[in-house]
Amino acid sequence: MELTLNNGVTMPALGLGVFQSPPEETTAAVEAALAAGYRHIDTAAIYGNEREVGEGIRRSGVDRADVFIETKVWVSDFGHDETRHAWEKAVGKLGVDQLDLLILHQPAPDRFEKTIAAYQGLQTLLAEGKVRSIGVSNFTPRHLERLLAETDVVPAVNQIELHPYFAQHDVQAADAEHGILTQAWSPIGGITFYPGWGEDRKNVMEDATIGEIARAHGRSPAQVMLRWHLQEGRSAIPKSVNPGRIAENVAVFDFELSADEIAAVDALDTGLRSGPDPDVAREERFAVAIPEA
Repeated sequence: MELTLNNGVTMPALGLGVFQSPPEETTAAVEAALAAGYRHIDTAAIYGNEREVGEGIRRSGVDRADVFIETKVWVSDFGHDETRHAWEKAVGKLGVDQLDLLILHQPAPDRFEKTIAAYQGLQTLLAEGKVRSIGVSNFTPRHLERLLAETDVVPAVNQIELHPYFAQHDVQAADAEHGILTQAWSPIGGITFYPGWGEDRKNVMEDATIGEIARAHGRSPAQVMLRWHLQEGRSAIPKSVNPGRIAENVAVFDFELSADEIAAVDALDTGLRSGPDPDVAREERFAVAIPEA
């Protein structure tokens, strides 16, 4: 299943995410994903595993032209020229000469003038053909409005925390208004049980409503959630390093949720964010430098 971005580029709706995937496990995970049928890999400079993503693509034997590679510029590389150099670092590690999608990882509103300059750097890379599409991540409607007022190219994608417990309807509406594709990170609610984000959160995977729908279809809760994203027109990038789960997560194109089932999943939204708030500055984290090689 492919989605068409606002500049005409097509992108596989489902991708493999590698957030928190240890570098030593990432190459095998990417190989397993491509063997299972994925053709979209999402990584980021701050993940520290771009090199291993590139190695996994090469080892897979799948032609580079058939793999949609998405990565992200970290805040410490924001600025026009800095972002162009961030592209150089990314393609060097990935071992490619063009990126399919390059996005800004955070809005960083405490230094938004640098965010604007970074996006202008993305626009330059797009004009030069070094990237096929550009976008943002974790932008709220307010961030988007300011960005759009000060730049020329509407982002192709806004990648945000989005799962049944946190659907961000306001962001989805703003994205749709401007022709921006909403892409879900933590699409099956993984952030709700990641270490370090609070131990009292309810695991979406254990939700009774999702479990009931899963049993009705003979599917897993993860497959139900991914199908929910796809039927609502979003991109989703589930993360796993387990070959079995990687294969399970891509096996979602041969069943369909009913309108009532979609509505039941929609009704689970709590409005409560589980990951970091993009309006809160994290100076120490933002300052992490991305290695040259």
